[in-house]
Amino acid sequence: MKSMIRIAASSAVWLLATGTLHAQTPPTADGNWRGTLGAGATLTSGNTRSSAVSINGEAVRQTADDKLRFYGTSLYGKVNGDTTANLWRLGGRYDHDINPRLFAFGGLDFERDKIGNLKLRSSLGGGLGLHVIREPQTTFDIFGGLGYVTDKYYAPISVAGDLRSRYSRPELLLGEESTHKLSANTSFRQRLVVYPNLDDRGEYRSVFDAGLAVAMSSKLSLTVGLQNRYNTDPGIGVKKSDTLFITGIAMKID
Repeated sequence: MKSMIRIAASSAVWLLATGTLHAQTPPTADGNWRGTLGAGATLTSGNTRSSAVSINGEAVRQTADDKLRFYGTSLYGKVNGDTTANLWRLGGRYDHDINPRLFAFGGLDFERDKIGNLKLRSSLGGGLGLHVIREPQTTFDIFGGLGYVTDKYYAPISVAGDLRSRYSRPELLLGEESTHKLSANTSFRQRLVVYPNLDDRGEYRSVFDAGLAVAMSSKLSLTVGLQNRYNTDPGIGVKKSDTLFITGIAMKID
């Protein structure tokens, strides 16, 4: 029962996050900054005492041949005195079109998850991609490249056969993403990236995000999303897969 309460509380915290990954500002190639912003808090008392706060945001600037995006999320929650969420993520990515079909990209991400024993993950990556479909109603890109990741842990943990307080390795970066305009006020997007470990062959991690956004007004959208993070070797005592179904409301900032 206690684990079920923790799962429910963690899901409630994510509901507050308003789906930054799932309701990104639709790209408009005019060179102006656009974004989304969300914040929330919950407090319950009685048989279950819980509290949760979250802040998240995203900013995007796109022109005819490049796009710059920054994003961040911070989550914290407790249930009956036990911490159920304590993480933050920050990152950015730059895309530049070499020609109408080919583009180059580079990105930098930082993450901390105290519940998952991750003190800091810093990852740098870049490569080339291809615009397979680039229509007003549908886009589909594939991309690949190289990256370098360093994980630092709160407590030493057995990873890749050794007890470590930090673990650095080069990775491949292979991914695809698409956006779909289903109707005048409904859009869907998905993204899958796989990171094979180049130092420890056969090990990899993957990140999958999918989301549906329904506009309720010119500023507000209802969002429903699915997230999955998978790591074949996260360390002893840490689960390999984290899956989350979330809903929320996103506010656009122009």
